[in-house]
Amino acid sequence: MTETIKPFSHLYWMRFAYQEAEKAFELGEVPVGAVIVLNHHIIGRGHNMCETLQDATAHAEILAITAASDNLKSWRLEKATLYVTLEPCPMCAGAMVNARVQTVVYGLEDPNAGACDSLYHLCEDPRLNHRLRVHNGYMRDQIKDLMEMFFQRLRDK
Repeated sequence: MTETIKPFSHLYWMRFAYQEAEKAFELGEVPVGAVIVLNHHIIGRGHNMCETLQDATAHAEILAITAASDNLKSWRLEKATLYVTLEPCPMCAGAMVNARVQTVVYGLEDPNAGACDSLYHLCEDPRLNHRLRVHNGYMRDQIKDLMEMFFQRLRDK
């Protein structure tokens, strides 16, 4: 049975983030991908590039935020939704708050570094000057399989 995906649904956009994660996987990077959507258009995309660039800040979300900001010629990404395959870490959640992203949708929880739900609730912290809506669980099983395949490949080396 094939899955029906509604156009412009969270699942629809998460598939693009997953494609970015696959690019990271092929590069030997932790397979995390992100896209930023505004008015039914992808305005920024990124995938993990920490190893390739030797830059600890080259996470998928950061690269997508940079691309979206370049595209809009503004650091304010109000009304934008960021789709990412793995729950954002504190650095990325903080960047989303600072960029005024409206909503984050992620696929797989990160019990080791997740800053949206797992370890922290940074995106919804009332003490901060901006809060994001948080949705999760989209494509969880596929993303989990990709992550497991990546880490198995690393162990096999």
